[in-house]
Amino acid sequence: VIREGEVITIDGTTGNVIPGAVELVPPQINENFESIVAWADEIRQLGVRTNADTPEDSRKAREFGAEGIGLCRTEHMFMEEDRLPLVRQMIMASDTDERAAALRKLLPMQQQDFEGIFEAMHGLPVTIRLLDPPLHEFLPPLVELMVDIERLKLSGGDAAEIEEKEKVATKVRALQEMNPMLGTRGCRLGIQWPEIYEMQVRAIMQAAVAVEKRMGDAPLVEIMIPLVGYAEELKRMRELTVNTSDEVLNDAGARIEYLVGTMIELPRAALTADHIADYADFFSFGTNDLTQTTLGFSRDDAEGKFLTYYLEEGIVKKNPFETIDVNGVGKLVETAVQLSRAKKPDIKLGVCGEHGGEPESVKFCHGIGLNYVSCSPYRVPLARLAAAQAVLESKKMVY
Repeated sequence: VIREGEVITIDGTTGNVIPGAVELVPPQINENFESIVAWADEIRQLGVRTNADTPEDSRKAREFGAEGIGLCRTEHMFMEEDRLPLVRQMIMASDTDERAAALRKLLPMQQQDFEGIFEAMHGLPVTIRLLDPPLHEFLPPLVELMVDIERLKLSGGDAAEIEEKEKVATKVRALQEMNPMLGTRGCRLGIQWPEIYEMQVRAIMQAAVAVEKRMGDAPLVEIMIPLVGYAEELKRMRELTVNTSDEVLNDAGARIEYLVGTMIELPRAALTADHIADYADFFSFGTNDLTQTTLGFSRDDAEGKFLTYYLEEGIVKKNPFETIDVNGVGKLVETAVQLSRAKKPDIKLGVCGEHGGEPESVKFCHGIGLNYVSCSPYRVPLARLAAAQAVLESKKMVY
């Protein structure tokens, strides 16, 4: 008998339910595992990459057979405890010079991050997405600030500390948005504050040069501009990326090839993919945000609330954030594939949303001719198997 509130352990392989907490060990790669995924690799046509932001995740994904990184989210690096004060200094800057001073301190930290990832993924492509979220996410919550300020005032706190907190509160208030997901984020940050993206590109290319010198050959660098909706946005960000990259390479006397592309995560981007392709070496479909912007669903507000009711009532058959909405989001992706390949037949196309590790979504990606899918490290084996099953199903073979 198992009662509410008691701890149980479930063996996901056998389905056994065990009372109590069982000591856990990391998943082991054994001979049976290697044999099965090797068979899948002989059949599949889709590449399988990973979403990874650290050298540790990169190495783990490589153990599971990842063929590169399809999404490295640089904003996760900005949240490190030793960097957050510098990030806040950058955001709080009153002018370009002050912001540049903070960015100069962040640059070597970012470079160190990228060197570790390039080394872990040596010989495999690495797609690095430039800063995406709204800047106010790096600042303290406004309510907490106001409470601190009032507490200091009532207790006769230090005037300088009160003034500094009020300054931060003013900046937080100015940066706050009613709907930050559709606000000043992605390439909109890079267009308004190009020095931020310039620093990141410089760190990426300096890391690539350093790793080439240490390991003898250059990393395969792919720089991704997020949240593009207009071709002009990518045109400007590509110019910044190319100019900064070439400056670093010329100064170092190095020759490293790199790609510049974008994440397709807005309906307009998908519908105008032929125009955007003029300035892109690759597209990566960010199906998490593309699902939100296509369906008008906020994932944070939908899951666990009305979406649960929709599933129970049969209004939708599957959670569109888990399995790609083929008739809606899928049609946008397929349209973008057709438009971009009509303009650039060899353009590299992949998916880096969470759908990249879900079997039915992987099969859809195979069917529309994408080059690769990208998923979290522990879903890489599942994606490899699903990609092989997609080939067999398309040939109507029994397996």
